[in-house]
Amino acid sequence: MTYLDNGATSFPKAPGVGAAVAAYLEHVGVNINRSTYGPANDAAMAVLDVRAALKELFAFPGRETHVLFTPGATWGLNQILRGFLRPGDHVLVSSLEHNAVMRPLTELAEAGITFTRIPADRQGITRPGDVAPLLRGNTRLILVSHASNVCGTVFPLEETAALCREKGIPLAVDAAQTAGHLPIDFGALGLAALCVPGHKGLLGPQGIGALLLREDFAAQLRPICTGGTGSASDSEVQPPYLPDRFESGTQNIPGILGLGRGAAFVKETGVPALERHERERTAQFLEGLKGLPVRLAGLPDIRGRVGVISLDFPQMDNAEAAYRLESEFGVLTRCGLHCAPSAHRTLGTFPQGTVRFSLGWANTPADVDAALIGIRSICGR
Repeated sequence: MTYLDNGATSFPKAPGVGAAVAAYLEHVGVNINRSTYGPANDAAMAVLDVRAALKELFAFPGRETHVLFTPGATWGLNQILRGFLRPGDHVLVSSLEHNAVMRPLTELAEAGITFTRIPADRQGITRPGDVAPLLRGNTRLILVSHASNVCGTVFPLEETAALCREKGIPLAVDAAQTAGHLPIDFGALGLAALCVPGHKGLLGPQGIGALLLREDFAAQLRPICTGGTGSASDSEVQPPYLPDRFESGTQNIPGILGLGRGAAFVKETGVPALERHERERTAQFLEGLKGLPVRLAGLPDIRGRVGVISLDFPQMDNAEAAYRLESEFGVLTRCGLHCAPSAHRTLGTFPQGTVRFSLGWANTPADVDAALIGIRSICGR
């Protein structure tokens, strides 16, 4: 098996992730923030350590209390959109957004919230100068995907962050395809919020993510889920302090500890080293595609992109191509629209979609060769 679907979830996970989850389930098992006996306090401190690790990994200048755990990046994006926006507000998003952003915004349109897509070209490139002319007097938020989950093109985040600082507009970032793949400096960018999944570039288990919130932005958010927190139990009003205000219910402690092990591996290895490895494999893949009768959605070389490579097979249905790659060559990909119809319309691959190859930390030159051999074969070359 050659696993090239890391854009959906990383595999294999970082060394020790499974052991960290199993150790909690088999030998600890207690809840946190409810009881005060020793094992519960120890587990609570271990969870706090994971908050601190994420704070360091993303150069987050705030307190650990503002590093929130979520069921995933989608939940965090919904918390931002549904918790911050009010009727009459306007939002700017990229034209390559995932449905984790577009579906909530489409629903919020019924409440009088409007949005504009920042244009990108057929390679997914957004020109920084195209953002400012789209601002309106009621633009209250800019929310962008750091890199496309379809074509891997990176959004001009630094330039947009500078514009947001100048205009006093909060900037929120979906780092689903870049957390653990590219360096992200929350403080230097002046972000209001950063959403990250735990199971992709951070190499942890599914069902866990994090939402990092600047303090002034957090103060303007309404929680979209309220309930028991183990704190202020004498009141039927949600606690005003973080993280409790946004972390109701029983925490996914096994997932948090697994994420902690994944984040520790990313830190120990170094994001620059992981980025360099991915760029080498991506360059190898793109070079091997030259001359083949496939259409590449996105940039033709490694500049300005991450290791997400989408191909359109004009000689056959893309689903057939993906099936043959698996059944004949053991190459696992993802075929379709990747929960991002806006991105495919921008890239000119709607409605047929693409076959997506997404690289990860464990992929080898032999993995890329296996994919290229399969592509050449099914293309008749």
